[in-house]
Amino acid sequence: MELLNSELKNKVLDSMMKIIDRERENIINENKKDLEAFDRDDQALYDRLVVNEAKVDGMIQAIKEVKDQEDPVGQLKSEIVLDSGLKVTNRTAPFGTIMIIYESRPDVTIEAAVLAFKANNKIFLKGGKEAYNSNVILEKCWHEALEVNGLSRDWITLLHINRQETQEFLKNPPEQLDLIVPRGGERLIQFVKEHSTCAVLVSGRGNNFLYVSEDADWEKTLKVIVNAKTDKISGCNALDKVLINKHIPNYEAKVKALEEVLKAVNVDILVDSSIKGILSDATEIPEENTWYEEFLALKIVLAEVDSLDQAIEMINKYSGGHSASILTEDKVKAQKFMEQVDSAAVYHNASTRFTDGGQMGVGAELAISTDKLHHRGPLGLKQLVTNKYYVFGDGHVRV
Repeated sequence: MELLNSELKNKVLDSMMKIIDRERENIINENKKDLEAFDRDDQALYDRLVVNEAKVDGMIQAIKEVKDQEDPVGQLKSEIVLDSGLKVTNRTAPFGTIMIIYESRPDVTIEAAVLAFKANNKIFLKGGKEAYNSNVILEKCWHEALEVNGLSRDWITLLHINRQETQEFLKNPPEQLDLIVPRGGERLIQFVKEHSTCAVLVSGRGNNFLYVSEDADWEKTLKVIVNAKTDKISGCNALDKVLINKHIPNYEAKVKALEEVLKAVNVDILVDSSIKGILSDATEIPEENTWYEEFLALKIVLAEVDSLDQAIEMINKYSGGHSASILTEDKVKAQKFMEQVDSAAVYHNASTRFTDGGQMGVGAELAISTDKLHHRGPLGLKQLVTNKYYVFGDGHVRV
């Protein structure tokens, strides 16, 4: 696609904000059709599907935040003049064509598209069938915003294809795909990796851990655990596993206190064999695979560890590499934890719920990357570009 100037891109985004505001009632009504057809047994997925007045306001705000950010394309990364006289400049450049595959959340149809477009990328959106009506009307809004500013609809395309057709699309895309972002569970990620022929940037599972050190402030600990677990169970940054150092003063009493607090907010508790000795009525972890599981539900694992080193080892073995937190008043222990835990975001005395583009100052995000190339963490506007070398000579030849 051609390189668009910042002014034109921002005009499209201005138009989009006005169109969404104008169409908010129709957007909410189309979303109601999706909600009525949805099986509410999967509460996390249902929560992600809902579009209400607040969600529409959030869509508009997301577009505004991206519009207000500096254009990421063409930014100077480095510049050098070599002894030979060649001038070598490295600047940011669009990826080209991006595809994102995601479930349920209609707001991704806004956030992914606005980020891709502002970074001068074309994007294919493959939303879930459960959000069909919501996504269709949002695509219409995008197309109107593009066309009133003299641009082709092709910048933003919602794909209406099933699983088998998606497989074929990945294997034999109608045009070159430069990057695919699967935003979902392990099965989706594996499906995309198996069938795609271009770069895949993984937005991985959560399965986030929190370690309670022997010197943790217990009041802070209870507050952080409850927030990380219950603030939004459908979030990939929600807490799933708590590792408690057995050398905490009044250990058994504090474990029982934690159980009471979690039960009060309707969290189901699974425990390892050691904690089972304290919480005799709790359900023991059924199998090792539970340690790898992202719950997306009011469910949590409580387990005992003997040391910081054991906690780090367990987190690096079982977690999704998304977010991990340590509760401690010892800054040296916190630093060791944060350096040695292999996650995209690591926290000291804070909830994992902050692993979010808006909360981390990035703004709207395409996903939370758990890959290490080319970027890890929230994929915001600045991360949706690659780079390109411009080399200027005057008849130079290599000898």
